[in-house]
Amino acid sequence: MANVAVVGAQWGDEGKGKIVDWLSNRADMVVRFQGGHNAGHTLVVGNQVYKLALLPSGVVQGKPSVIGNGVVIDPWHLVREIDTIQAQGVQITPDVLMIAENACLILPIHPALDVAREAAASAPGARIGTTGRGIGPAYEDKVGRRAIRVCDLADADDLKTKIERLRAHHDPLRAGLGLDPIEPEALLAQLLEIAPKILPFVQPAWRVLDQATREGRRVLFEGAQGAFLDVDHGTYPYVTSSNTVAGQAAAGSGLGPRGVGYVLGIVKAYTTRVGEGPFACELHDEIGEHLATVGREVGVNTGRARRCGWFDAVLVRQSVAINGIDGIALTKLDVLDGLKTLKLCVGYRIGDQVLDYLPSSLKAQAAAEPVFEEMEGWSESTAGARSFKDLPANAVKYVRRIEELIDAPVALLSTSPQRDDTILMRDPFQGRG
Repeated sequence: MANVAVVGAQWGDEGKGKIVDWLSNRADMVVRFQGGHNAGHTLVVGNQVYKLALLPSGVVQGKPSVIGNGVVIDPWHLVREIDTIQAQGVQITPDVLMIAENACLILPIHPALDVAREAAASAPGARIGTTGRGIGPAYEDKVGRRAIRVCDLADADDLKTKIERLRAHHDPLRAGLGLDPIEPEALLAQLLEIAPKILPFVQPAWRVLDQATREGRRVLFEGAQGAFLDVDHGTYPYVTSSNTVAGQAAAGSGLGPRGVGYVLGIVKAYTTRVGEGPFACELHDEIGEHLATVGREVGVNTGRARRCGWFDAVLVRQSVAINGIDGIALTKLDVLDGLKTLKLCVGYRIGDQVLDYLPSSLKAQAAAEPVFEEMEGWSESTAGARSFKDLPANAVKYVRRIEELIDAPVALLSTSPQRDDTILMRDPFQGRG
């Protein structure tokens, strides 16, 4: 049996939460390995809806779940999220939730800096469209080697020293943005107050995961956001501040690259993105409105409307390559029900060239015009289908054409937000064989 890494293969919001929840039945442990509470995962189990941001999706089923070192953690948000989930009847104990001792913290100074920077970016195209949750500034402190980490919460004297180090960097930045200097005593008091609520969950996560794999336990790596929000491979600078691709599953958990196993890319049957940045297949017509309305395309945590467009096979094929995707989970096929004609992007026209990949240049990305291939839609409903043979003939053709264009097979097919409305074509835990 193989470990499985689940990653978004577009711009995020592909339905990873449901797929991870579904796969959790077959896993022994679930790990979050990057991002923060800027990306939400929605799980629908019967009549109950769970909205998660930092907690790995495995907690809903009581599976041991790890927040890895690659995640930046807002401890106040985490405590609120734990309280919310527990109020829904899910018990979060140290046996269920483990937090990597070397994960970095998001502090109250980070969202303030995030929001102030966006507000100050007045030039056209200057705003990134961040969530304002402090993710970027927290990662900046991490790579700048001045972050406060989870393990630091256990040592008040060490916290004082690290806060002073933060002040040396942040106070000049804050002054330039019209913000008051950091109040070290207040920040220290906040951290010491939250520490007892976090420290019981803290462990050397790499050690826990190493022991689990030695015992033959199956690990499910849960990615957040999507490949084209990756800080290296995405539509830079309109990206997040972490690596979102499958390779980060190893670095962000401490398990090592051989532990990752099968890579499952989550792919929506059309395309969406949130915030600023190029989007060649975006629709500004009634079809776009249909996708947004029927697909309920609003951010789980932010409430921001998602931009919608046709399926971009060029983008996903590139994602298959940079993630090493073995198979995909195709979600939200039912949103396309009733559309007479469907379009798939098979190339980008930039000037007098047609490219079969997304170039790195922001100028070229913005200039790209989609080259579409048309297919006949279907009038029958696919909602709730649990067998491939139950799908309309044209829906089957659409799925098969996607497989051809992206050069990857469909392993799972989701036909509604409900956990059980999932068609298994191939079990990822059986590996690549």
